Amino acid sequence: MASSTETHIKGKMQHFSSHNDPLDRPPLDFAATESFLQQSMTMILEDAVKKATDVRQKVCEWHSPEELKELLDLELRDSGEPEARILERCRDAIRYSVKTTHPHFFNQLYAGLEPYSLVASFITDALKPSLYTYEMSPVFTLMENAVLRKLIQIVGWEEGGDGLFNAGGSMSNMYAMNLARYRNFPEIKELGNSAAPRLAVFTSQECHYSISKAAALMGIGTKNVFVVPSDKKGKMIPSALEEQIESLKSEGGVPFMVNATAGTTVLGAFDPIDEIADVCEKYKLWLHVDACWGGAVLMSNKHKLLMKGIHRVDSVAWNPHKMLMACLQCSAFLVRDKTRLLQRCHSARASYLFQQDKFYDVSYDTGDKSVQCSRKPDAFKFWLMWKALGTSELEQRVDRALAMARYLADEITKREGFRLLMEPEYANVCFWYIPPSLRDLPDGPVLQEKLHNVAPVVKERMMKKGSMMVGYQPHRGQANFFRMVVISPQVSRQDMDFVLDEIHSLGKDL
Repeated sequence: MASSTETHIKGKMQHFSSHNDPLDRPPLDFAATESFLQQSMTMILEDAVKKATDVRQKVCEWHSPEELKELLDLELRDSGEPEARILERCRDAIRYSVKTTHPHFFNQLYAGLEPYSLVASFITDALKPSLYTYEMSPVFTLMENAVLRKLIQIVGWEEGGDGLFNAGGSMSNMYAMNLARYRNFPEIKELGNSAAPRLAVFTSQECHYSISKAAALMGIGTKNVFVVPSDKKGKMIPSALEEQIESLKSEGGVPFMVNATAGTTVLGAFDPIDEIADVCEKYKLWLHVDACWGGAVLMSNKHKLLMKGIHRVDSVAWNPHKMLMACLQCSAFLVRDKTRLLQRCHSARASYLFQQDKFYDVSYDTGDKSVQCSRKPDAFKFWLMWKALGTSELEQRVDRALAMARYLADEITKREGFRLLMEPEYANVCFWYIPPSLRDLPDGPVLQEKLHNVAPVVKERMMKKGSMMVGYQPHRGQANFFRMVVISPQVSRQDMDFVLDEIHSLGKDL
């Protein structure tokens, strides 16, 4: 029996349909819309969730850009297509996309399926909220606030702090640089860089490229980003940092920020935060830690010492969409400040959004802290999975990933033709595969030159076969090597063995 609400809707639909004016009837057929959504969700669950996480399926179905253009029919036309064709378009989009949730996807610093976070993504996309004001997003504003408070507690800022979720770790690093500059030279907000001396940022040679991009975007200049040497393990050398600071100051430059990295992109190295904090305190510099990749170790009692001294820093970038597996994007920026620095630095006081005479507590209108206006409630994707799993399960997720990386590293040392670049500190396992034809060559330029060509060919073959995805790169003048990133709890020791077996199978003839 139909509910009164359904009867009301049908009655309204009939009323609208009796008019000829298109403005007098709704443009959507609710029944057709519901049917399309149900069919789409069935397809998503079957193709983008179930099949995409099935180890028996391909990680990707590779096609060149020109081939893929033909397969997808990308042209946009004046007339729309029927529902059946649109469903086919959806199916094709899934079919030809890389399955980053597949157990054999190890290519990036994120991987795996997180069902609770996925559901949160569905909910927020269905509701289409934006986090500039409490009136627009009451639920998600409070959830973001709760997650930020918990992360600040985990970092160890006993007096509290501030923060927000934003569009990625690169944006978080830019926020840090902007806040550091504003704290020292607030007049720049109105007068621009002409109101400042020659400013300088210090970062390690292993840092993320977003530091240079932020300096370029903010008018500081990439030549004013000073690269501090790292040791053989990829960690910034604090004594070298201090030498560079002294050198710059003697030339009349003004250092204002140091960027340390917790979990570098290639090696997974952790800069010595405590020692770097000593230098920053001595010279009164803002210390930011890019922990987008490595921040998850703070969830682990076993591994959190990798970030010893984190409570002393001024700001932290942390991406739960990486090791903790929240759906993309999910990026937190945290700042050890209780003076509304974020607000003062970025506020534009738009009168149509941030009226001060509202009927509720306007301190919950967080939009003026952000350089964005519209902002998705990404914290919900982390909040829901955290509620479902609990802190203990998140800790186990980190510990398991690092244990699995340790297993892979141990297997590499046992196998002929495989060689570790270095012992892993985190979940990055970097290694060479040396084909049988090269194994008798002595270490030296000839071996390095020939070895440099091995990883790209193996990568091409694995992609075209669709068996797995593992990244490779050169580093500090060394030949291309593979970088395995171990994250997903869906991955087993058998999957680690498969990777090594498959690399040998694909490259043994080289």
